[in-house]
Amino acid sequence: MTHKGFTLWFTGLSGAGKSTVTDILEARLRQGGAKVEVLDGDVVRTNLSKGLGFSKEDRDTNIRRIGFVSEMLSRNGVIAIAAAISPYRVVRDEIRAKIDNFVEVYAYCPLDTLVERDVKGLYKKALAGEIKEFTGVSDPYEEPLSPEVQFDSSQETAEESAEKIWAKLVELQLLSSDG
Repeated sequence: MTHKGFTLWFTGLSGAGKSTVTDILEARLRQGGAKVEVLDGDVVRTNLSKGLGFSKEDRDTNIRRIGFVSEMLSRNGVIAIAAAISPYRVVRDEIRAKIDNFVEVYAYCPLDTLVERDVKGLYKKALAGEIKEFTGVSDPYEEPLSPEVQFDSSQETAEESAEKIWAKLVELQLLSSDG
């Protein structure tokens, strides 16, 4: 498989399937010999953004850090996969403007399905007012206006979503079709 450096930017609410689909794509890319790095929002928050809270300013700082690392990686021929809620459209658009090969993927899932799936009960707590600044409940999530790919994890399997993204990457000539 041949590939260009690019950033695959997943956005969507907690539990919408970003990490699950990312794992499938990462495995397939690595199997094909691609250079790929995953920047998971929770992992980055622990290692690169430790000490940040969940205010709008701190969320923006965290997402800008993920964007900065993604830009460096993709500029150097690596596939950067960012999987973070990244709730604010203006910051996502700011990052898009800095990265030549930026592919936004919107992981959509209706709130009622997310509440049903939530094994930790965080959505129920947020809906009850027990968790402040919870994205999609008490803090805004701004859906992308024109993502390159959108999937609905309440209607498609993770494998179907990954295949949809793969096809778009081939169409955009970021990957060869022999993968």
